Amino acid sequence: MTSAEIRQLFMEFFRNKGHEIVPSAPIVVKNDPTLLFTNAGMNQFKDYFLGNKKAPFPRVADTQKCLRVSGKHNDLEEVGVDTYHHTMFEMLGNWSFGDYFKKEAIAWSWELLTEVYKIPKDRLYVTYFEGDAAENLPKDEEAFTEWAKRVAAERILPGNKKDNFWEMGDTGPCGPCSEIHVDCRSDEERKQQSGAELVNKDHPQVIEIWNNVFMQFNRKKDGKLEPLPAKHVDTGMGFERLVRVLQGKQSNYDSDVFTGTIAAIENITKKKYDPLATPATIADWHQAVAFRVLADHIRAISFTIADAQLPSNTGAGYVIRRILRRAVRYYYSYLDYKQPLLHQLVPVLSEQFKTVFPELFQQQDFVAKVVKEEEEAFLRTLEKGLKKIDEIIASAKNKTINGSAAFELYDTYGFPVDLTRLIARENNLDVDEEGFKAEMQQQKDRSRAATALNAEDWVVLNDGGTSFVGYDNTRSETKVQKYRKVTAKGKTSFQLVLGKTPFYAESGGQVGDTGMLMFEGEEVAVVDTKKENDLIIHFVEKLPVNITGIVDARINTTRRERTAVHHSATHLLHAALRKVLSTHVAQKGSLVNDEYLRFDFSHFAKMTADEIAKVEAIVNEKIRANIPVVIKEMSKEEALQLGAMALFGEKYGDVVRVVIIDPAYSVELCGGTHVGATGELGLFKLKHESAVAAGVRRIEAICGLAAEQYINEQLTQLHQVKEELKNPADLLKAVQNMGAENSELKKKLEHLESRILVDIRNELLKKGEIINGITFVGEIVEVSSADALKKLCFDLKNNLNDHAIVLCANIGGKPFVAVGIADAVVAAKGLDAGKIIKEHIAPLIKGGGGGQKTLATAGGQDAGNMQQVIAKVKSLL
Repeated sequence: MTSAEIRQLFMEFFRNKGHEIVPSAPIVVKNDPTLLFTNAGMNQFKDYFLGNKKAPFPRVADTQKCLRVSGKHNDLEEVGVDTYHHTMFEMLGNWSFGDYFKKEAIAWSWELLTEVYKIPKDRLYVTYFEGDAAENLPKDEEAFTEWAKRVAAERILPGNKKDNFWEMGDTGPCGPCSEIHVDCRSDEERKQQSGAELVNKDHPQVIEIWNNVFMQFNRKKDGKLEPLPAKHVDTGMGFERLVRVLQGKQSNYDSDVFTGTIAAIENITKKKYDPLATPATIADWHQAVAFRVLADHIRAISFTIADAQLPSNTGAGYVIRRILRRAVRYYYSYLDYKQPLLHQLVPVLSEQFKTVFPELFQQQDFVAKVVKEEEEAFLRTLEKGLKKIDEIIASAKNKTINGSAAFELYDTYGFPVDLTRLIARENNLDVDEEGFKAEMQQQKDRSRAATALNAEDWVVLNDGGTSFVGYDNTRSETKVQKYRKVTAKGKTSFQLVLGKTPFYAESGGQVGDTGMLMFEGEEVAVVDTKKENDLIIHFVEKLPVNITGIVDARINTTRRERTAVHHSATHLLHAALRKVLSTHVAQKGSLVNDEYLRFDFSHFAKMTADEIAKVEAIVNEKIRANIPVVIKEMSKEEALQLGAMALFGEKYGDVVRVVIIDPAYSVELCGGTHVGATGELGLFKLKHESAVAAGVRRIEAICGLAAEQYINEQLTQLHQVKEELKNPADLLKAVQNMGAENSELKKKLEHLESRILVDIRNELLKKGEIINGITFVGEIVEVSSADALKKLCFDLKNNLNDHAIVLCANIGGKPFVAVGIADAVVAAKGLDAGKIIKEHIAPLIKGGGGGQKTLATAGGQDAGNMQQVIAKVKSLL
């Protein structure tokens, strides 16, 4: 069977068991502060398990895009080294939300594997939770009994809490689990040793294939377990492992999930992938690892970018950048490929998955462009890193690269420690591994400290969910459902959940509402509102005296109205951009608040002044038309048929909210707040257009009162400029005349300066003295710029043979120094102008600088030591 057929059989099997087949959630998590990425199939169903939201279907099945780069077996630096772990992977899953439980889950998993996929029963082992006395948890008798109906006793293995008790995190839903393992070894190997002895022992051929998790408990902050109100089933089967088993391969990378990508890499690099290479054959093995790294990493990179997460220096974007750079390092170092490679694999991947995850196919050109620019940027950094490692090797003591240097290569230049280790070995050096680990741990500790947040358990006051009433109401009477105390960076605050709330929680680019909660006359300010999964969280800095009474919740209406103006303007802007630039334009991010709007969109070139003017004109035309903003709820299918634009990377329910501003102009899926008619926007003004990332541009714009204030400020500045120029009749001509006069004066000044520099040079040539066969010139000179100082050095060099020059100048109260040394002196005496600047001069002038061996410059803060600078350089001769 092909991988596509294997996936389809899974879906058909569970559809026949009454499961609704649902699409994968985006790989990037938007409304869960505890996660950057979807790292398990259950993430999108978290609220159903927590009881925050009722599941629309009691049974579902899906294939979910997941990403893991840390945790058990998933350290990024290990991916590709073995043959069965990945960064991005597909998780096939079937789910029950308070419907069926262990009996059905176990029966169906066995039926699918042995009767549909026809995996030989004698290759399968199952595990169950053996219990844990410390937690007062008994053995999972029910799971054991169900397995005993189907599996021989010697193939039913007990597992401890580490292997057979699944937890979502430090707190939250959890429960015992039952894993299914498959033994892929040869018959001869299986005769020599039972597979039962190798289960959960990290054997590359005896692997976990499916995990049935039985959600029974909720883990509290204090560590205690309480029963969940309903019992759930959460199963996950690694698709790549399943395909490998069914296709009879010894490695995930030998299955057709990866062979197409690997063949493309072979074609590009003109090198062959050897799946049998081992660490014993270092060169071949590293080459094989490189193939696996590329085949794995391009999936993680491509699907996250398609889900609207661009590489960056923070958060989820930083993880993607790290993965991409690791792939670049591998093809650069081990496949000897020195130009961008990854972007060439995007079309292969998008074609392979176009019927499963079509978002990549729909954005193929955009994703490839982003990847290519990231590759080009890192390849430039990598060149610098290789030069840096040469310096480190040259200065290594005791035949060892110290830990801090190895960490600098990793952190600044993106070198994994194994690459540093390889280069060190080639130069008969070792790497201080313990020192590197210590530096790495310090960085992790700093990172954790910066983001540490301690949220206590929720204190539940009232049962029931929460509802948003803010589309139609700016205030509501309600009660606090639950609250918790939160400590971050030493500051304590509180989070409240209300039964019903008019407060809009930050999402879709729109900021969260602020406002006031009135508790029996006591005011409690809401400083922000955010979503945590489907909970609307109100952030407050204090709790009221009586938190159990009626609450009068009131939003800041002025702020909301100005925010709504900018949100509606974003829709008008999006449509105008597609009209002016073409329909390839798609939203890649936005920020909407009461002061301005920021809109990121896919486009590969800087907008021209004419394009900007056209966009602005179209938006203002729509504002003047005072078009009603119509908002409807409908099925997602109906909305898409209407032409509604859905954003990549967003998860939409079956019923969606559609914002229509003229059906022929702008129809978008949107949960934000909007004006009643476009006339309320008043005026639209586009302030800036700039680049954000490869293939992504950013516009900042303002509307309404903010636009009016901006126009008035600009006019005020214009009047001030006119007054400074004595109110000329033709302002533009007056400014052009000033520019022409300024250019003429600059030319005259440069001519005078060049004559003065000739005079200074001639005087300096007279003052040269011979020290050990070297002509030394050291003087404090009067020049107007650091550039003039540098020119003097060049000029003196052309008039002297074996020389060493140090020139100092006090320019605007600050010291500047230039050091020039002849090539022959550098070679004969081992002098280095750059080192002299850094080691001797910078400390004297309290500054810094650098340059080449023959010419270097510095600037500083202390101009009192310039004579000492000259003396110091002279002493080096």
